[in-house]
This record gives sequence, structure tokens and C-alpha cells, in this order.
Amino acid sequence: MKTEQAVLRVSIGVTVLLAGLGIVFGLLSGSFAIVFDGVYSLLDASMTVLALLVANLIAASTSEKPTESRLVNRFTMGFWHLEPMVLGLSGTLLMGAAIYALISALDSLLTGGRELEFSHAIVYAVVTLAAALTMALLVRRANRTIRSDFLGLDAKAWMMSAALTAALLAAFVFGYLIQGTALAWLSPYIDPAILAAVSLAILPIPAGTVKQALADVLLVTPTDLKQHVDTVAQEVVGRYGFVSYRAYVARVGRGRQIELYFIVPTDWPAKKLEEWDDLRDEIGHALGDESPDRWLTIVFTTDPEWAD
Repeated sequence: MKTEQAVLRVSIGVTVLLAGLGIVFGLLSGSFAIVFDGVYSLLDASMTVLALLVANLIAASTSEKPTESRLVNRFTMGFWHLEPMVLGLSGTLLMGAAIYALISALDSLLTGGRELEFSHAIVYAVVTLAAALTMALLVRRANRTIRSDFLGLDAKAWMMSAALTAALLAAFVFGYLIQGTALAWLSPYIDPAILAAVSLAILPIPAGTVKQALADVLLVTPTDLKQHVDTVAQEVVGRYGFVSYRAYVARVGRGRQIELYFIVPTDWPAKKLEEWDDLRDEIGHALGDESPDRWLTIVFTTDPEWAD
């Protein structure tokens, strides 16, 4: 699990297995919370498949020898713009699933709850909790070096799943223990009550991802990146005596798009193209982050209209 694609493939496989397990045990135990957990996992798996496809496209288009395919040739500006779209869609769907579960849980509470087979529910919760925690730790550890927004969201999804399952396990154990006691009347309300609580808890988690994805889609300028580019450009203007500069910066998923225009005095002596290229290399090194995910354009012109 050293690449983004490999981690996502493992995550998809485990998610599909747990989703099937959740739906089966949910039907056997009569727990809508478990059925929801299975459906939630299937939703997460479908989004992870989409994320994997986008990750493969980005990797193909930014490799040293890009794949000569019709799709890559049709998207010569790259596929970075797809990443925030997928992240935004995934986060929105996860939030929508939590809202739906909350509404369903409240409806069940108001109509007397539902009876459960707690033994089946406990078995499911133990297995799923162990798997979710293991995957969350593995994905988070792998992402320390990969540094992928997709994997970051996937790790959050596994933690959300673990939190949901842990709450379900606690509730199911409580329901099992009160059978035949004076508190047995609470049994029908356990499943919808814990589902409502967990839905409220996990609802805000994808909100940050959706907010960042929306900012990327709208090409909102990242403040820290703009400040860094401005600092480098001002130093270059002062060192070489340019008139001024214009900087345009955007973050699109993992991609960083930077356009720099330097206004050159009209009375400057002519320079060889190689000299201008050397200056571009110097500015590029000063900006740093020379990864395949940086789209850098540096232009020198005497006409400010080309920069505005």
C-alpha cells in the first residue's frame, strides 16, 4: 500500500465486503441502523471507485511519459479539476445519507421503535468495528507519505464508520443485557435512538471537504500560496529591475496553478531565449514544489495588457 491507487483498491474491496455483511445482518436482526451502515458503506465504495478512476487519470496525465490515449489528448490541461468535483460529490452524498438516517430514526422513535435480534447485531458490530478501525489506521498511515485528499477523505469515512459501529455495539450490548428486566420496554427504541445520535455526530465531518472542494471548483485563490508567490515575484522584480508583475494563483484538487507575468522595461537590451529560460528556471526553483501537479507559466512582456 505505497501508492494512492493501491490503497484505494484495498479500501474498495473491504468496503464492499462489509456492505454486504451489513445488509445481510441488518435484515437478520431487524436493525435499520445496520442496514443503513451497509448502504452507507456501498455509497462510500462507489465514491471510492470514482476517486480511483480520477486518481489513475491524474497519474497518467502527469507521468514523465503520459499515456497517449484519446482521453488524455482531449484533456490537455489535465484532470485536476475532476478531483474537487468527486470530493464535493462524495462529501455531499455522505451528508445526505446521514440526514436521511436521522429523519428515519426520528420517525421510528415517534412510532414506537422496532424489535431487534440483538445477538446477530452484536456479532456484526464486533466484526465491522475491528475492520473499520484497521482500515482507518492503515489508510491514515499510508497517507502520511502519499498526502492525497482522496485518501484523507477515505480515512475520515473509515473513522466515521468505526464511530457508527462502536455506538451500535454499545447500544446492542445494552439492549441484550436489559432483556427480561424492568428496562426491557426500552428495547424497541435502542436502534432508532442510537442511529439518530450517530447521524448527528457524523453529519458535520464531510462539511470541511465539501467547503474546500467548492472553493477549488470556484478557483478561490489560496491565501498562503498567493503570499508565497507574491514574495518570490517581488524579490525577482527588485533583483532584476522589472517594472512590476502580475500573479494569478489557484488550487484545483492536488494541482497548483500559477501564472506569473513580469513587465519588462521597454529600453532593456535584447536577451537570448536561453537567458530568459534560465531566469524561468531560477524563478521556478524559488517557488519550490516542483511536482508533476504544479502547472507553472512564466511570461516576460513589455506590454502590461498581456498581463492584465
